[in-house]
Amino acid sequence: MTPPSLLAILTTDLVAMTRGRSVSADAQSWRTQGVGWVPANISLDPFGAIASPNPYGAAGDMRLLPDLDTEVHLTGIPGRPDLHFVLADITALDGTPWQCCPRSILRAALADLAAAGFQLDVSFEQEFSLPGDAPAHPPFSLQAHRTAEPFLSDLFAALDEAGTDPETILAEYGAQQFEVTTGPTHALAAADRAVVIREVARDLAAATGRRISFAPKLTPDGIGNGVHIHLSLRDATGHPVTYDPTQPGNLTAEAAAFAAGLVRHMAALCAFTAPSPVSYLRLTPHHWSAAYACIGERNREAAVRICPLPASARDPARSFNFEYRPADATANPHLALAVLVRAGLAGLRDKLPLPPLVNTDPADMTAAERAALGIVRLPDSLPSALAALKADAEVSGWFTPLFLETYFGLKKHEEALSAGDSATALCHRYSAAY
Repeated sequence: MTPPSLLAILTTDLVAMTRGRSVSADAQSWRTQGVGWVPANISLDPFGAIASPNPYGAAGDMRLLPDLDTEVHLTGIPGRPDLHFVLADITALDGTPWQCCPRSILRAALADLAAAGFQLDVSFEQEFSLPGDAPAHPPFSLQAHRTAEPFLSDLFAALDEAGTDPETILAEYGAQQFEVTTGPTHALAAADRAVVIREVARDLAAATGRRISFAPKLTPDGIGNGVHIHLSLRDATGHPVTYDPTQPGNLTAEAAAFAAGLVRHMAALCAFTAPSPVSYLRLTPHHWSAAYACIGERNREAAVRICPLPASARDPARSFNFEYRPADATANPHLALAVLVRAGLAGLRDKLPLPPLVNTDPADMTAAERAALGIVRLPDSLPSALAALKADAEVSGWFTPLFLETYFGLKKHEEALSAGDSATALCHRYSAAY
């Protein structure tokens, strides 16, 4: 008997784990009714335990309601059934959005951005490692790329089939470290793509006998894997409103205010964009990972980096963007993007001026020089990031009390799990999970 083809209905939770339930792809009821879900699942840690205490216990029922526009159906992965899934929102039984659903939180932030007259084009750059015994080759070299073939070519093809619009895939600075980039798209789809890329890459790696990890650090002294979130503003009609070559940094007043909001609230944002204990082994000075809250042009030590344009750019206004750098794959892409949208909105509301452009490594400045420019060190641990979140009433105010209780409980639980770990043990734990 031929088994039914399965389709997975998925949500990505607060620790960036993609979970869900599978149904017969031929059934029809899932398209409108979704499948059942459990509220306490939102309190699962990266290692499979439910944080305790949590607000839910054994009570309650939710639904995973699929967004049919996100359906992915990949065939031809060696030795595997079709990879067939759809992303979903977590809803109440009546279909209304749940206050702890990351995808719904992003939808609400984007609705408020639209009400303010703006849209956002977004692209996620994601780095990953393929641990193994391949010989070391020079960073960014063709030899380094070829050691991972045919995996990289197969991955590019699979991502194209999945509709993620891959642009480049390259050997990175670290040994057996690679990066995949995609074209920009509207914000919700960009966060969806980030999830799809990770799951397709993991499935292909498993099928070909490779290990893959998106963890921020695999070893304490190794090169970190980051996620860089590229942002470009448009007005309500879709016209680009980020580029103004007459202004500092080539940023329009609107884009400058948005970026300034990111800088102002960045310490608290890190609780969502670098949300695990291992994240802070990566966010250290002199590692191109952003250790200070500042903005710079072409400066990879700046937490917000204004990206350069090639002289040959046909339409600079449509290509111009800036990137948020202190993020990694332990962050839920929807939740990370939601807080960036909210911070940018706060900057737009308050008409914040562009912070001083920092085009050197802030770690090479004196404390007095940094203070004169308003440059502050980002949190150096998860407890510090959670404390910054608690201290920033505006950022905390973007969420309901239930969400904050859930999130703080989960993150303090995760923090306690690793309290006795050495840096090496911490990297091992997270590299296996992610």
